[in-house]
Amino acid sequence: MNVVRRLALPIALACAALCARAAWTPPDTAQLARLERALAPHHAQWDPAEQMPKRPFSSPGYHTTLKGGFVHSTRDAFTYAVGLLDTGKPEHLDRACAILRRVIALQDSDPASKTHGIWSWFLEEPLAKMSPPDFNWADFNGVALLQIARDHRDRLPADLAAAVDASILRACAAIKQRNVGPGYTNIAIMGAYVTLVAGELLSNDEYRTYGLARLTRFHAYTRDNGTFEEYNSPTYTIIALLELSRLKAHVRTPSAQPLIDDLLRHAWQEIATHFHAPTRQWAGPHSRAYRSLYSDGTLALIQRATAGRIDFGVDAPDREELRLPLHCPPDLEPLFASLTAPRTVTETFIKRSSTVGTTYLHPQFALGSINRGDLWNQRRPLLAHFGTAAAPGYLQLRFLKNDYDFSSAIFHGTQRAGLVVGAVNLLTNGGDTHVSLDKVKGAKIRARDLRLRFELGGPAAKNAALAVTSPTQATLTAGDLTFHVTLAHARLGDLPGKLTPGQTANLRYLDVEFYHGPEREFDLAALDEAITAFALSVGPHGPVAATTDAGQLTLTCDGLAVSAATKPSP
Repeated sequence: MNVVRRLALPIALACAALCARAAWTPPDTAQLARLERALAPHHAQWDPAEQMPKRPFSSPGYHTTLKGGFVHSTRDAFTYAVGLLDTGKPEHLDRACAILRRVIALQDSDPASKTHGIWSWFLEEPLAKMSPPDFNWADFNGVALLQIARDHRDRLPADLAAAVDASILRACAAIKQRNVGPGYTNIAIMGAYVTLVAGELLSNDEYRTYGLARLTRFHAYTRDNGTFEEYNSPTYTIIALLELSRLKAHVRTPSAQPLIDDLLRHAWQEIATHFHAPTRQWAGPHSRAYRSLYSDGTLALIQRATAGRIDFGVDAPDREELRLPLHCPPDLEPLFASLTAPRTVTETFIKRSSTVGTTYLHPQFALGSINRGDLWNQRRPLLAHFGTAAAPGYLQLRFLKNDYDFSSAIFHGTQRAGLVVGAVNLLTNGGDTHVSLDKVKGAKIRARDLRLRFELGGPAAKNAALAVTSPTQATLTAGDLTFHVTLAHARLGDLPGKLTPGQTANLRYLDVEFYHGPEREFDLAALDEAITAFALSVGPHGPVAATTDAGQLTLTCDGLAVSAATKPSP
């Protein structure tokens, strides 16, 4: 009954709130040219038959069962509609309206449905066929719809404007029902934005109160933890920064602004203190990342937020340049400009689990590691950057099952400057390709290939040289930088690990190969041991010693030590 009542809110109240805002100002000539450049790839994807953009299928490997072909993305469609309306061009209005009518209709509007208020990722895959549906789409698409409701409502036909409002409220209902905790950083912030701003804009006290309480809870949680729990993420810290900036610009509730300012400061500090100026890369470790090298878009964002005082020479127009003001605190700007001497950043990322990250920033390289973290394909628990700004490279630790990252592999490490002492063991009930969506069942997996990999990628790695100098020693050399690897222990049941170099057209890698052959079953719980222990350093390191006692392996090198269980466990 509450849903029905919310969707039927008095139109007079909604209009009064909306009309209180100043009308959208069309971009000037220069701004419009940049916006059109940003929209050009989306224009090229336009599919008039479906009234949505169409692009080649891509995904992170979960939530969807699709494997290829072309798809129509609901999220892409909404953000394209916002960009079209932001141009102020009358000829773009009809296309934007067509998108809104098409994609709003794809939202689950049944209040009795478990997926009420969300969308599927793709037109080609309804919610019922997703594996499983992604409830974050209420947050992402809710943000886009609110940009339209705030700035372009008066340009829409009356029935479409009402449909936008109703769609936003359904997204709010889904967000409140799900009630994501403050540890899910980017969605905690985004959901606070959607509900708080929708509550203010549409005179809905329920969502305004909920959104403010959610923001307040997130701020208190983050302050207590010391940082975002979704820590140091090139993807999601940026989303947190953008959505906090959006909150700063759009929220009218005075008590929210000091909370937003504090969180914005923290987001900028996390980015700046982990920025490696010589390579212009975001140093690890990363809680979540989809790649190991920066995109020009992030550098352009820093340029914009510093009003060009930090100039990387990047020209990457973004469709949100005009609507989303960004301001980097001036005292942090020097960290983006240069690095003249080595420094170390040590930070407790997750207080409740004592998760600590170490980042060593040197004029020639950056090396970051976490004391404990899984090896899901979005994690970067051990990551190095090297090379130059024009030709950067990276070294990343991975554990591969059938050529895909195995989420039940756990990294344990300790670091001092350019030396990491590490161990990787296995869980019996962790994730397979995803940390939570496809758990290992009965501690058993099937595999045709299992290996730990030190992967070198990026332009600076194309001519890297790998040398296995003994059964336990190897070097990876790129330019005048050499990584030394000592394999102290490597065993998976009765299978010893062996150092094996390899390469593709774009990658160089040093593998600790455990198994390669016909697909077979591995019962993780039955393995007496499944652990790899190593030392990795830039330049030579001292002797490495591994000892085992009471099911724990302890590895020491140059005064550093790390311990991990030898037998797979829950």
